[in-house]
Amino acid sequence: MSALRKKFGDDYQIVTTSSSGSGFGQPAAEKKKKRQRFVDKNGRCNVQHGNLGGETSRYLSDLFTTLVDLKWRWNLFIFILTYTVAWLFMASMWWVIAYIRGDLNQAHDDKYTPCVANVYNFPSAFLFFIETEATIGYGYRYITDKCPEGIILFLFQSILGSIVDAFLIGCMFIKMSQPKKRAETLMFSEHAAISMRDGKLTLMFRVGNLRNSHMVSAQIRCKLLKSRQTPEGEFLPLDQLELDVGFSTGADQLFLVSPLTICHVIDTKSPFYELSQRSMQTEQFEIVVILEGIVETTGMTCQARTSYTEDEVLWGHRFFPVISLEEGFFKVDYSQFHATFEVPTPPYSVKEQEEALLMSSPLMAPSLCNSRERNSSLDCLEMLEDAESTTKLPAKLQKMTGRDGLPRKLLRMSSTTSEMTYSLGDLPMKLQRISSVPGVSEEKQLGPKGTKIGAEPISQSVADLPPKLQRLAGSGGGGRMEGHLPPKLRKMNSDRFT
Repeated sequence: MSALRKKFGDDYQIVTTSSSGSGFGQPAAEKKKKRQRFVDKNGRCNVQHGNLGGETSRYLSDLFTTLVDLKWRWNLFIFILTYTVAWLFMASMWWVIAYIRGDLNQAHDDKYTPCVANVYNFPSAFLFFIETEATIGYGYRYITDKCPEGIILFLFQSILGSIVDAFLIGCMFIKMSQPKKRAETLMFSEHAAISMRDGKLTLMFRVGNLRNSHMVSAQIRCKLLKSRQTPEGEFLPLDQLELDVGFSTGADQLFLVSPLTICHVIDTKSPFYELSQRSMQTEQFEIVVILEGIVETTGMTCQARTSYTEDEVLWGHRFFPVISLEEGFFKVDYSQFHATFEVPTPPYSVKEQEEALLMSSPLMAPSLCNSRERNSSLDCLEMLEDAESTTKLPAKLQKMTGRDGLPRKLLRMSSTTSEMTYSLGDLPMKLQRISSVPGVSEEKQLGPKGTKIGAEPISQSVADLPPKLQRLAGSGGGGRMEGHLPPKLRKMNSDRFT
């Protein structure tokens, strides 16, 4: 606790979550009633198949898989029952042969050769079958060559015994070697958490491996189970949606040698795009986590499952670090595997945060307008109008531009003129003076009218001169001022009109 506060600050608080916590600090009386889960925390699916009708015969067509899927008590019962019935049946066949041949009445006659020596009754016939089937061979009971029907029955017994042994022993071996128990050493955190990571709202949960043997090619997937209704009115109970946990980047491929935190970034493509802290209290959903991999020791594929309901998702929490560096190795503290602590997290959804960002910067020049240097502000405004499907600029922009009453065509012309005017600021002073005279080379073609139009910028340029030069210019009657200007300025003025 002290180490965490020293690292993250005094505002953080460690929360050791339990299976009944909701993450909102509500009293026990106000917690929502525990609802039915689709997948239990241990991975068992709460699904029962009913009203199969005639489809039950499909189970008998795959009898081996049916026996393997049965519970252990049923497997042991079928195992014992099958061997008992087979032994009693074969013992009865040997007893019938001895009874038909009359071996039971002449068994103690030394001159008589029976089918099976020393078989006097049913128990002795049962012992002969067990000694033969189990290849014990005590030597007291044996088959003779005077009984062809006994030889045929002996061949049938050998074939039937091999089939029964292969079927039942193979079934028991597969049942014992199933990697389901390997999933018991794969841990999932009791709760999932939502907080900020790398500047993005992220859903997180933790997985761990308790064994030193690795899970080869471990891969994790997440499904969101949530009922919804389509626009056509169709109701979809437990609709399955995919949660991206790094499929595009390869982050779903795990190197599971130490506890890992699995992240799902909540963005526009996420089903949680509109999920906020307030709406999560009324939502009903279930997140199913599936971890698959190959067991290193057996080479069999193992799958571990768990789920998180909306009550088990903690808003504004982060997992406590469990890995520490010791002398020569890394130590994992599994006592803090499920522990979380609170962190500052906005209670709003990603959609609400993006809308607030758009309202704070309505122009959004980097995203809505082209970033070229020659773009005019009017083009940006037109793009904004098309995006918002409006025909009028906002009042704030009208006050800033002062063009709210002009037609769009005039605005485009004025923006082009202002663009040309502002571009002169990048030219030298001498070229700016020359460019300020509108069409010196065109005066000859325009004639007196062109001279009259060009006189206005000249008078404006005189107003920009110092007072002393303005007096000199005023005494010249508005001409070129060559007689009153100093030689240097006269030369510059002559260069200006040449």
